[in-house]
Amino acid sequence: MTRRSRLLILLLAVVLLGAVGTGAVLHAAHRSGQRDEQQADGPTVRPGTVSLRPPTPQLLFRNLAWGPHRDEIAAVPAGDVRGPRTASGVKCLRFHAAAGTAICLQAVHGALEDTYRAVVLDSQLHELHHFPAAGIPTRARVSPSGHLVAWTVFVSGDSYAGTDFSTRTAIVDTRTWSIDDNLETFHITKDGHPYRAADTNIWGVTFADDNRFYATLATGGKTYLVRGDVEARTLTTLHSNVECPSLSPDGTRIAYKKRVQGASPDAPWRLYVLNLRTMKETATAEQRNIDDQALWADNSTLDYALPGDYGSDLWTVPADGTGTARRLLTSAVAPAYVE
Repeated sequence: MTRRSRLLILLLAVVLLGAVGTGAVLHAAHRSGQRDEQQADGPTVRPGTVSLRPPTPQLLFRNLAWGPHRDEIAAVPAGDVRGPRTASGVKCLRFHAAAGTAICLQAVHGALEDTYRAVVLDSQLHELHHFPAAGIPTRARVSPSGHLVAWTVFVSGDSYAGTDFSTRTAIVDTRTWSIDDNLETFHITKDGHPYRAADTNIWGVTFADDNRFYATLATGGKTYLVRGDVEARTLTTLHSNVECPSLSPDGTRIAYKKRVQGASPDAPWRLYVLNLRTMKETATAEQRNIDDQALWADNSTLDYALPGDYGSDLWTVPADGTGTARRLLTSAVAPAYVE
């Protein structure tokens, strides 16, 4: 091959790579611009008033549909979830609500980097109080009475799949605004004995009442379901291999992510339900990887997020292992039922 031929091939390669790069940039810019435009085949989203005490039961969630109301908390009638969405104007990364109180985890965009905060909202989604959050929001819950709120953030890492992450979980009493800003300081009883270790992580609070709660404890490369006591500031292990627990409305079962043998390290979890009286585990009919804190729609049905075209979709499945999973809502995450 002559020198001229080599130069020609090099020139053609440079031109081709430049064209590919330009195309990629233009495609990314087009996709970014589309985020601000409501999609013709997407759900209808309209601005309006969203209340935590609506005249009829509602399903609230973070709207992920592209358009001017992306990331806002939106509402649909609980009996007609595929109808038009009412967008509140309030943006949250994570959200939950109960008894007229909501917790909204938000990003505060800075010139050099984002920071985060946890905002407690009233029944009209107006801010009551806010607290700095130590990292990237990942979980949020409100107690059945609305008197306690909890949130978890990543302070290092951004995934539960591996071992190189650290979380911080806080609980706030909305009656006094007192805060326990790190549940790792609670006294731990593991397998009947006091336990202390430098590698403990706590995440995924779910409340039973204004004192008792459940959460995940990770230590020594394993995870455990723990029962927490706010007043006593204690955590007690109950069962192993439980992550992101969610207590049923009747208080008898925990829905959770379980690491299953043989699964990919990047997609290790399946959705299970644990009977708290018998400690019997039941696998749900959902066979895909679940990386979410499921929500009980009622005492027999679970809602949860799975990856979708615009971020996440909400799916639903019976809690007793029967039936099949079905899509509940497209372009939605972080659900909460209010009435």
